[in-house]
Amino acid sequence: MTSWTSDELTRLDDADEMRVAATRRDGSLRTPVIVWMVRLGDDLYTRSVNGPDAAWFRGTRARHEGHISANGIEKDVTFVDIDAGDAVNADLDAAYQSKYRRYSGPVASITSPLARSTTLKVIPQQ
Repeated sequence: MTSWTSDELTRLDDADEMRVAATRRDGSLRTPVIVWMVRLGDDLYTRSVNGPDAAWFRGTRARHEGHISANGIEKDVTFVDIDAGDAVNADLDAAYQSKYRRYSGPVASITSPLARSTTLKVIPQQ
């Protein structure tokens, strides 16, 4: 797997929203949906504010692959599940609270145990 470049991470971190299209079993892309994302170090993460029942999140279960676009970045990606009990979730909560602090209600939802259970690390493909 490859890594994000410094420029890509900066541009993604500067964007409030990212479009995510999961790859179907047949290789085609689902319709993109808008999600929030946060940078933590040299990694990018996203969560489903509506938990594991959200259609876009369920779509990531088929192949754990997809495509993202935000702030001029277009990338095929791999979605890696992060254990909800993982210590990184506390840092992710803080990153969401800092980046999206002007949206207190939605931030409470994206940092809830339900949303935490859908934490995905987004890794660029070649």
